[in-house]
Amino acid sequence: MRFKDPNAVELRVALIDIEPAIWRRLVVPRTYNLGQLHHVIQAAFGWLDYHLHQFSIGGLRYGDFEQIGEPEFVGEPRGFDETEVRLLDFGHHVPISFIYEYDFGDSWEHLVELERWVTLEPAPRVARCIDGARARPPEDVGGVHGYQSFLEIMVDTRHPEHEEMKTWAGGHFDPEWFDLKTTDDDVRAALRANRPIRMHQPLPKRKRV
Repeated sequence: MRFKDPNAVELRVALIDIEPAIWRRLVVPRTYNLGQLHHVIQAAFGWLDYHLHQFSIGGLRYGDFEQIGEPEFVGEPRGFDETEVRLLDFGHHVPISFIYEYDFGDSWEHLVELERWVTLEPAPRVARCIDGARARPPEDVGGVHGYQSFLEIMVDTRHPEHEEMKTWAGGHFDPEWFDLKTTDDDVRAALRANRPIRMHQPLPKRKRV
């Protein structure tokens, strides 16, 4: 690879059908395959990675081949191995976009947009998060509509389910929360077997009187 050839791609990932947008901007080594990108997106949003996932690209499905390879229903397209496709296989044409779906029950669809190819020195060995906004919804909240109901209950202290929902969410939930350093640390460790798993948002620090 010539010195000036791109060695990474800058991409933006945003949850679909949620406003204001929940998004992350990432810089990922061009040699990463879709399986590795899956782990990066999980870390960037703080998902717990215990549901199925898939990429939808050009009408084809890519994911963990053992889980989605053979179609479950008649007429459903066959899935392909996500580790067989690398980011560099997309060439240098941008923008390019595709869908990453996590949790087929809640159906969290993420729009992945490859914005630009970049040349970094030294060449990156891990992915990075360089920007973003807002917290991702809690796991198993019930998809987009369930998340809207969750937010309504959380702000209504008189709602009969408020205390129960607050406890379920870990005692606190701020939809505007986003910490770049924490997210970047998590993304840098995305491919480690013991990557940090944060079940809930950190509690807000008490202000000194």
